[in-house]
Amino acid sequence: MTDFKLDRLRVAAATRAVRPPRPRRSGTGSENVGDSSAVAERDPEVEAEVFARATWSGIAEPGDSVAGMVTQMLGASRALTGLIERWSTRRWIVELVDGATDPVEEGSQLALRLGPQISEALKRWLPRISSDTALRSLEQAARIGARLLIPGDALWPAGLDDLAMNAPIALWWRGSDDVWASNNPSIALVGARAATGYGEHVTMEASAGLVDRGFTIVSGAAYGIDGMAHRAALASKGRTVAFLAGGVDRFYPSGHDALLSRIAQVGVVASELPCGTAPTKWRFLQRNRLIAAASAATVVLEAGFRSGSLNTANHAASLGRPLGAVPGPVTSAASAGCHRLLRDYDAVCVTNAAQMAEIVTFDPASSADEGRGAAGRLAAVGAADLSSDQVRILDALSTRSSRTVEDVARRAGMSVGQVCSGLGTLELDDRARNTDTGWLAAFSPST
Repeated sequence: MTDFKLDRLRVAAATRAVRPPRPRRSGTGSENVGDSSAVAERDPEVEAEVFARATWSGIAEPGDSVAGMVTQMLGASRALTGLIERWSTRRWIVELVDGATDPVEEGSQLALRLGPQISEALKRWLPRISSDTALRSLEQAARIGARLLIPGDALWPAGLDDLAMNAPIALWWRGSDDVWASNNPSIALVGARAATGYGEHVTMEASAGLVDRGFTIVSGAAYGIDGMAHRAALASKGRTVAFLAGGVDRFYPSGHDALLSRIAQVGVVASELPCGTAPTKWRFLQRNRLIAAASAATVVLEAGFRSGSLNTANHAASLGRPLGAVPGPVTSAASAGCHRLLRDYDAVCVTNAAQMAEIVTFDPASSADEGRGAAGRLAAVGAADLSSDQVRILDALSTRSSRTVEDVARRAGMSVGQVCSGLGTLELDDRARNTDTGWLAAFSPST
């Protein structure tokens, strides 16, 4: 494990640079981390918590529920201390139950449930712990004018709290405070990258119409439907938020550099990953949960049978958010995913901005519990023939430069044991191959 040595002056300067004084929301359980005064942001405990969350955002992969558990229950600073001091699994469990009377005796239900999760998580986290990496991310954020939000901040999107243990540990962002501070309802407009003229036209009309009705447009800045949703919102002088699957200092896709630069000026570009982080297929899938959670409703405007936008629909349904889908020509493969959502997965048929605005307050008798049931059925929609672990391993492999198992584990945020198991399966499927110098991907997974 890398030595974790802090330059306190660098830490203080870096955290202050990305933390302009802001009031914090009440009732979040985070009041001990800061208050409404500028002096509070210079409190060593505040700086420690901010730095710890910045560090955790680079240690744990997006959606890591075990990381969410330890940072929420112990606080990010205390949890980071546990990593640095290399606490045993038993010590972690004792800390999590706040020193209850020996809750970890052999065979106890708590130890059986938490022990394996903590043990496996430590194997993922420890290779990534580095004070230099965290400081570089903070300093790079300061150079480009990016800032850091943590749960409890006044500007923190409240909808993200619905993700519970899967909520982001922190949000790195660039843009206008007014967008986060606005009470405008938000709606996610998502769809296929390979959009047709029909899909882009419907998206343009819908985004402009929703902006005129006071909505903030949320999407993922991808080619096709996402890009059109953002462009139409900007053209109508509305608010828009783009969630990225990599650091906010490296806009992706590169063809949308100008679009994202414009959003960073008048809207918001956000990510749960620190500056310098590259997007991967796994991170795109996890990014979609932020799009769904930060929005009051999600509308899929055009999607193929296995479009990645159906993953966003899955997250929206699991959160009990209203879900809409726009029908297309029955002969169009580009709308097959929307038709499946309408036929089999409880989506509401919407054809214009007025109908999309209606579903934000749509309250079907099924409510959130049935939404979670729909999510279970949606889980298979758009799913590839790879498990989530296999996707992460392929993301960490190169088609040109061989990599050791340990290097793959560090890049994927997984344990060495998980990687060895996944590589074996991928080799059998001819998706990865073992060479004298390490492992290579047989192909590059599409993002």
